[in-house]
Amino acid sequence: MRIFCASIATETNTFSPLRTDISDFRESFYAGPGDHPETPTLCSAVFTVARARAKAEGWELVEGTATWAEPGGIVNRDTYEYLRDEVLAQLKAAMPVDGVVLGLHGAMVAQDYLDCEGDLLQSVRDIVGPDVVIGASFDPHSHLSAKRFNAADVLVAFKEFPHTDFVEAGAATVDLVLRTIRGEIKPVKAAFDCKMIEVLPTSREPMRSFVDRIKAMEGHDGILSVSVIHGFMAGDVPEIGSHVIVITDNKAGLAAQTAKDLGMELFGFRGTTRPDFITPDQAMAKLPDIIATPVVITDVWDNPGGGVPGDSTILLRKVMNSGLQNYAFGTIWDPMAVRICFSAGEGGVLPLRFGGKTSSTGGAPVDAVVRVKKLQRNSWQSFGDSIVPLGDCALIELPDGGEVILNSNRAQSFDPDLFANMGVDPKAKNYLFIKSTNHFYDAFAKIAGEIIYVNVQGPYPSDPKTNGYKHLTRKVWPIVDDPFAAAS
Repeated sequence: MRIFCASIATETNTFSPLRTDISDFRESFYAGPGDHPETPTLCSAVFTVARARAKAEGWELVEGTATWAEPGGIVNRDTYEYLRDEVLAQLKAAMPVDGVVLGLHGAMVAQDYLDCEGDLLQSVRDIVGPDVVIGASFDPHSHLSAKRFNAADVLVAFKEFPHTDFVEAGAATVDLVLRTIRGEIKPVKAAFDCKMIEVLPTSREPMRSFVDRIKAMEGHDGILSVSVIHGFMAGDVPEIGSHVIVITDNKAGLAAQTAKDLGMELFGFRGTTRPDFITPDQAMAKLPDIIATPVVITDVWDNPGGGVPGDSTILLRKVMNSGLQNYAFGTIWDPMAVRICFSAGEGGVLPLRFGGKTSSTGGAPVDAVVRVKKLQRNSWQSFGDSIVPLGDCALIELPDGGEVILNSNRAQSFDPDLFANMGVDPKAKNYLFIKSTNHFYDAFAKIAGEIIYVNVQGPYPSDPKTNGYKHLTRKVWPIVDDPFAAAS
């Protein structure tokens, strides 16, 4: 048995002021054939899983390129076509193969390509023909087009948000492909369009119980896999919104009915799934009364994981004017300020302008006399089993004693070790300010006295009613109250 494996992944915020090119992929993660590390990335877990299975079971794995760019703006056309054609050339050289396993994100949009993953999967199908098994893992914050659905035999999305199960999803993808090749199963899949755009964290109800239940369904009564595509509200594509995918063992009717039943149940959760998002002023008023520390305060919308720059200063300015003491802020993306800090050296005191550089809605730059406390080349943070690069980083101390980490590689806040790796003891701080919607939750909840989600309006398109989608052709909630009635 011979299987080809590759990964091209990023999440595209089509409203972002940023643009994404090959340098962003190389900066975040790029591994040529055979160079993938032993640790997985968010979308390339299929590599490490397939390696282990191939070694244990004696079949041949042909590794292609694996690459990931931090979520950002629309991908440069030349960049997408270069990466696609690189992988397709590797696949052609590997032929004949019995299976293809791809680690994808599912929300990549390039110039002139609204459906990059659909284009890639269809191109793979054109090369291998109708009988070779194709499987792909997806991030749930993706889109589900008919093109990608029809081109693949197996589609599996992470179930958890935060995505603590990306390795498990990669393992499920590889396993279903192997079982199909061996003739143990005949996967038949169905999808249901929930016709809604919503944030669906699984760290709280009602999604917690829903996910536990769909996990329990797998492996019973002919159901092989259940995936929920949450959707990505910052991607202006025709298929935006939530979907349910069900794969059964040759039971088409069961797949369709189960997908519809679960999809309508998910639609019933609309408007009830988000944590309480409060305003910055409400947060500042609340913080002094909280006794249990550290308090973790997350800026949910200036989240580089959603494709925005991550250099908003709005919340930091509120903190600096509030009189709060013993706080740390991680991170603000500003490669220029980092470079200046490296020039000043550790211990250097200088007037520094930082943040607020890339968007008119992210606040003005902060001007302050700062002390450079620590400099670190190639700093990083954890995200489960993976390592997330932060690039060169500088820890600066503000006049009020607050500390801010400036990073040169955009990344959302995943783990308290982003502070610890820069010499800040996160447990010793009263307040930790971070930028993430929910991926931080699993790691930070272990040390937090309380967690507060702050709705800082900025460059992220956070309201589907006013986002102004140009490519959306379906009726979806909350743009309409009842899209199913509107469609009937």
